[in-house]
Amino acid sequence: MNPDIPVSQASATPQENLRAVIAANITNLRKNSGMTQQDLAVRLNYTDKAISKWERGESVPDIVILKQIADIFGITVDYLLREEHEILQESVNHSDETENAENRHTVRTRGFVTGMSILLVWLAAVMMFIVFDTMSANPLFHWFVFACAVCASLILWLVMNSIWFNRRRNYLIISLLMWSFLILLYMSVWLLTDRMLWLVFILGIPGQAIIVMWSNLKQRDIR
Repeated sequence: MNPDIPVSQASATPQENLRAVIAANITNLRKNSGMTQQDLAVRLNYTDKAISKWERGESVPDIVILKQIADIFGITVDYLLREEHEILQESVNHSDETENAENRHTVRTRGFVTGMSILLVWLAAVMMFIVFDTMSANPLFHWFVFACAVCASLILWLVMNSIWFNRRRNYLIISLLMWSFLILLYMSVWLLTDRMLWLVFILGIPGQAIIVMWSNLKQRDIR
């Protein structure tokens, strides 16, 4: 037995050794790039618990995820499978810093575009509020305009978040959108029939339960 190899590694199977090498490489690349487990999870659309399992060597990402990890850190999949690659480390770190700077700029730009789009919705809502305030004496019309603006803003946020940001946040946005839509429905009935249909909000109870169950199911699928 080679005296330089720890007993635990020497007695490990090839599969366990490979799992340990992948775990160490992912951990080192992530830390050297200044990323947290949550940051990497967001980039891969996985949970931070899954990242933690990979870094502890309890499980191994499939080949598709390994390729995504390699692309994030600007390396090859072979790099993740090898134990010795000190020569490449400096260039990898430099590539990581450049890519992280570009990613931060992209995230800020996307956040700015999303915020501006939502502000445009509220600008239109304020203009409609002024029109209704001039033409109608019913104050409920004023609140109806802002309820529509809330729904439109949430729909826009949901679309932008699905395209550019963390999709796990969609469950929160969908929940807010559902309750906003019920408020809008309640106000619509009130305006059209002059009836206060409070029972419409009962629909939100099973709706919210479905959203929570759907979210938990998706999280288990990811893990």
